[in-house]
Amino acid sequence: QVQLVESGGGLVQAGGSLRLSCAASGRIFSNYVMGWFRQAPGKEREFVAAFRWSGARTYYADSVKGRFTISADIAKNTVYLQMNSLKPEDTALYYCAADGRPGLRLGVLEYAYWGQGTQVTVSS
Repeated sequence: QVQLVESGGGLVQAGGSLRLSCAASGRIFSNYVMGWFRQAPGKEREFVAAFRWSGARTYYADSVKGRFTISADIAKNTVYLQMNSLKPEDTALYYCAADGRPGLRLGVLEYAYWGQGTQVTVSS
């Protein structure tokens, strides 16, 4: 069993920055992939970024490339999402997710474990 706890959300003006953290506990192994997703009111949950412990590979949605950076501290079992140049359309509930199966995992259904989410609000 894996538990995920997100933190770091808040209210920020457009152009500002936030760093989200996802602390993982339980049986996290080097073959796991950690993802960030977001869900805005009235919209479906969407992929933002992913990090695979093995090889430290990263993946990003086109909408956040060049602005967001996913990273990890393996010793702390923590994954971060650094968000720069934030836009009002980035406003959403941000979720951390984890999965131990192989392959590129970009879809909501491809993750077995989820956190409760942290709210990010970007004002114009």
